[in-house]
Amino acid sequence: MTQSVTVDIVADLVCPWCWLGKRNWDAALKQVSNIKVQTVWRPYQLDPALAREGAPYRDYMKAKFSDEKAEQWKAMREYLEQAAPGAGIAFNFDGIKHRPNTLNAHRLMRWAGGQSKTDEAAEALFEAFFKDNRDIGDITVLTELAGEIGLDSQIVGELLASDKDEKAVWDEEMFYRKLGVSGVPTYIFNGRFAVSGAQEPGVLADAIREASQMPPEDNSEEGEV
Repeated sequence: MTQSVTVDIVADLVCPWCWLGKRNWDAALKQVSNIKVQTVWRPYQLDPALAREGAPYRDYMKAKFSDEKAEQWKAMREYLEQAAPGAGIAFNFDGIKHRPNTLNAHRLMRWAGGQSKTDEAAEALFEAFFKDNRDIGDITVLTELAGEIGLDSQIVGELLASDKDEKAVWDEEMFYRKLGVSGVPTYIFNGRFAVSGAQEPGVLADAIREASQMPPEDNSEEGEV
């Protein structure tokens, strides 16, 4: 009998590769509809040292991709913009004004998980940032998004105004960093092996099939939420 597969997707909500990776993941699942797959989103901050209020986007990107790295970012952006239509994505990089700290966005993802709405939350956050250019570090924006995906916006707003689950998100992120995750998206299949990057749907589907023949690894509860 085919095993069920649990896949941890380690991602950040301001990572364009992660939005592309999510859409490729959605497409991969359609290729393996005969296999039961549980998807669990895990937090990762590309810049955990960024101030909680975030930073002006252009200044931030200029500092991050200065000098010789400028061509690297230009090439990545061109690739993403070319790949986006095929995945049904509309990147609007020119419209981004603010680079947010994503700790609050990851807290929202955590609470959405408790309502089985992480997929909806991830899609809403990616679209809000990359298409609509909203500040997904802002409590008001996150509260509105919570309501849009069917969460209780009043409760979410109150939680965001507190430090609820901040430590839990940090601890979970550190667990995956200690496992060796250094780039996102990273897909971890049944705790047995990982695939990194926004791979094509066929590659991800093959990984699901491979994992379905392996029993899941019994990892204690360190990475659970």
